[in-house]
Amino acid sequence: MTSTVPLRRVGASGLLVSAVGLGCNNFGRPGTRTETLDGTREVLDAAIDAGVTFLDTADMYGGDPGQSETLMGEALKGRRDQVTLATKFGHPGRDMGYPPSGAKGSRSYIRRAVEASLTRLQTEWIDLYQLHVPDDDTPMDETLDALGDLVREGKVRYIGHSNFSGWQIAEGHFTALMRHGVPFVSAQNQYSLLSRGAERDVLPAVARYRVGFFPYFPLHNGLLTGKFTRDAAPADTRIIRQRRHIYDDAPWDALEAYQAFCEERGITMLQATFGWLLSHPALSSVIAGATSAEQVQANAAAATAWTPTDSDLAAIDEFFPPARVAL
Repeated sequence: MTSTVPLRRVGASGLLVSAVGLGCNNFGRPGTRTETLDGTREVLDAAIDAGVTFLDTADMYGGDPGQSETLMGEALKGRRDQVTLATKFGHPGRDMGYPPSGAKGSRSYIRRAVEASLTRLQTEWIDLYQLHVPDDDTPMDETLDALGDLVREGKVRYIGHSNFSGWQIAEGHFTALMRHGVPFVSAQNQYSLLSRGAERDVLPAVARYRVGFFPYFPLHNGLLTGKFTRDAAPADTRIIRQRRHIYDDAPWDALEAYQAFCEERGITMLQATFGWLLSHPALSSVIAGATSAEQVQANAAAATAWTPTDSDLAAIDEFFPPARVAL
């Protein structure tokens, strides 16, 4: 299969990634097809074949901590060079088994975390290594120095962050600049038509400092795929099994108006949502999770299915109003 997924540059760096990425948080997740190695391999095979070669995971993902990385390491044997591999470290939500438990941006923690991820992923390098959550216990210069050492040693190619606010993005940028250090090249934050808070300070910051942007939950747990309606929802979905309140509290009037907008243009809601996201110049890749080959293929096809006009974007803003940008 010939890929139609274009490549995009990550900020001002030399890193190129597929415009549609694969979120790997479902690998090893209990109750999914990708809980097993066979299921994980099926999705990764489909992703690589479709040109979805930017893979984003984290050391905490999986039924057991590290299980996503472990499954990926096995499934990617012999084809490491075919993918751009990103992982994250430092989330306080799971104990990864190495101290210090409170300072996850510290030099000591980063050293332990990266070696563990390299081992599980069965690779000699990580293309993009991201701090999962800001660490208030460690000075930014220590975190950047430790990550910069990994880049110079060749264990990591580029570094990024996740869940930073606008001022933290600025702090990271100027800390690296003043110390002539290795800069963060990417930011990963929640962003979708139903969660536009990043427009207040994060998107202006990444644009100002030329940092690439990756939205997580871009399909808002599936609500923006067109598979859900006010009266019916697929039972075997994460949102129904674990996050029922998101479905129950969804703005169905807006979603139904958006569905009508898509039908008028002969496109699916999935295609419209990818088109809207990829219209943002600072956005480097839409990272979407998948538990089947069919989902990956649909996401890959959506990368080039529809390009919105200015009037289309204005109409979508009427359904889902933009966040007010702080002055």
